[in-house]
Amino acid sequence: MSVISVPIRALFSLASMLFISANVWAEEGGGGHYFPGSMASFMDGVPADPVFITRLNALSYDGNIDAGSALPVAGITAAGLDVKSEGIALTFAWAPKLDLGDKWSYAAMITFPWLSMDVSANVSRGGKQVKVSDSLTGLGDTVIIPLAFNYQYSADLNYNFRLAAYAPTGDYTNGRLANTGKNFWTLEPTAAVMYLGKENGREASLFFGADFNQENDATRYKSGTQIHLDGTLAQHFPLWGGLAGVGATGFWYRQVTGDSGEGATLGDLKAEANGFGPAASFVGKISEVPVTAELKWLHEFDNRFRPEGDTIFLKLMAFF
Repeated sequence: MSVISVPIRALFSLASMLFISANVWAEEGGGGHYFPGSMASFMDGVPADPVFITRLNALSYDGNIDAGSALPVAGITAAGLDVKSEGIALTFAWAPKLDLGDKWSYAAMITFPWLSMDVSANVSRGGKQVKVSDSLTGLGDTVIIPLAFNYQYSADLNYNFRLAAYAPTGDYTNGRLANTGKNFWTLEPTAAVMYLGKENGREASLFFGADFNQENDATRYKSGTQIHLDGTLAQHFPLWGGLAGVGATGFWYRQVTGDSGEGATLGDLKAEANGFGPAASFVGKISEVPVTAELKWLHEFDNRFRPEGDTIFLKLMAFF
């Protein structure tokens, strides 16, 4: 009898790849549309079987940047940026019954985020540096994924490919530190490889993505291209009639082209970020409905041109 009592294809059917886009800061301000660490485990795979998925995503972030460092934020030069963000997002994913061969499957997905932002920084007012704080709660930028594919190479190994677009549906005002939207589109292709052993219960997942940004027409600022690697190593084991997992997760995030445009007055900034922390998951049933949960904490370190802090992610998912 295998260590994992839940069929491996069912695990991947439980998975969708969407996440919260925490839009307080762009690379114009220290971060892109993609929130590092969002995609890192089997929870974020493309469904392998026909299914309709609903998913609740939640995060809490608290970070800051050194008081002597300045970043462009919504047309403002802001020093000592301090960011507190909380958000929830609702994801819908649909994998229809299509004949793509024995190993391929297709899904389409959409996520609607709702964000609460508190941002403070030192800015120049009347020739003096003053501390300014802004708060805002509202709809964030919608994440649309029209193309997502899973290739089931074997019972334990699969490959994912997807194309996401971040639509500027969030609230944005030039000159305001706290914005729930970015005011530009981002295109994000992603590829992933996931191993989840049926016999040994071990997981090794790795996601690679790149973000290509349009110019913010309010500030004439074009954030450079970012790339990111996110991964998880975990051990899964039977528990309470379901399947639990514990392990470690982390990310590596780099901006590979500099910022540009008339609004890039501080130069071609290139952001960097790194994060690492523990992760736990559980797969089971509630009233015969399969559900999955994941909780993880990521501590950032050696960041550059971004706030540095801590993120807590919670994902709750059910499929029908």
